Amino acid sequence: MLIKIDDLKSTPAVLALISLHVAEINRMVDSCDVLDVSSLQAPNVTFYSAWEGDDLMGIGALKELSPTHGEVKSMRTAATHFRKGVGRAIVEHLIKVARERGYTRLSLETGKDASFESARGFYANVGFEFCEPYGSLPPCPDSLFMTLRLER
Repeated sequence: MLIKIDDLKSTPAVLALISLHVAEINRMVDSCDVLDVSSLQAPNVTFYSAWEGDDLMGIGALKELSPTHGEVKSMRTAATHFRKGVGRAIVEHLIKVARERGYTRLSLETGKDASFESARGFYANVGFEFCEPYGSLPPCPDSLFMTLRLER
C-alpha cells in the first residue's frame, strides 16, 4: 500500500470518496465539522490517499490546529477495501507525520450515536482517549472528541 500526499485536483476516485464521506456524515448527524474538498485544500491541511496500484483504498487528512496539536480529518476506507487494515495504515501514517512535525497531541471528532461505535472502538484501539472539545470546536450534541498524547 502506498500512502501519498494528494492535491485533490486530478483523481476522480478520490473526489468521489470525499463526496460519499461528506454526504454520509451529513446524513448521519445534524451538525459536525466535516471538511469538503475546498476545506481539505486549506494551507493547514495535508490530505493523503492510499493506493494499491491504480486502486484507491482510502483517504485521511491531518489538520494543524497549532504548532503542537494536530487533528485527524476525513478518514474513510473505500468499500472494496473494508477490513483490510487500510484505516489502521492511514491513521498510523498520520500519527507518524504528526510526530515528525513535533505535535504533542493528535485529536479527532467522531459521532456519538451507535452508527459510530466501530469508529470509536477503532480509535481507542490505536490509543486515542475521550476528551473535551478542543481548539475552536464548540460542544456538539452529536459528537464525541478523542485525543492521543504523542511522545517526542
